[in-house]
Amino acid sequence: MYRNPLVRYFFLFLGWLSVALGVVGIFLPLLPTTPFLLLAAACFARSSQRFYDWLVGHPRLGPWFRGYLDGSGIPLKGKIYSIGFMWLSISISFWLVTLTWARIGMLTSAVLVSIYILRQKTLQI
Repeated sequence: MYRNPLVRYFFLFLGWLSVALGVVGIFLPLLPTTPFLLLAAACFARSSQRFYDWLVGHPRLGPWFRGYLDGSGIPLKGKIYSIGFMWLSISISFWLVTLTWARIGMLTSAVLVSIYILRQKTLQI
């Protein structure tokens, strides 16, 4: 945890913003929930133990990422949804963007993120 109050407030702000975007992502399929909640947990871990414990222990938000944090894995359904929606949004963006370097960047990022997700343990529910 940072001692500098400005840094702590910055991480608190970023954490709460990430929680808000993660909650919105539950209802909007193209906005990812889990990465925002993971970012919020990382920000709270650097700024407030109380908010970190609240988020990880939350009955609705905690299950989205708790398995990833404790190393037990990601549910198969979560892997399918995250990879599927990521590729859907990348595909739409790919056809909307005409810059070659941006297309290459999007495809590279999608491939690398897919590999990362697939290499994580699958949580057996």
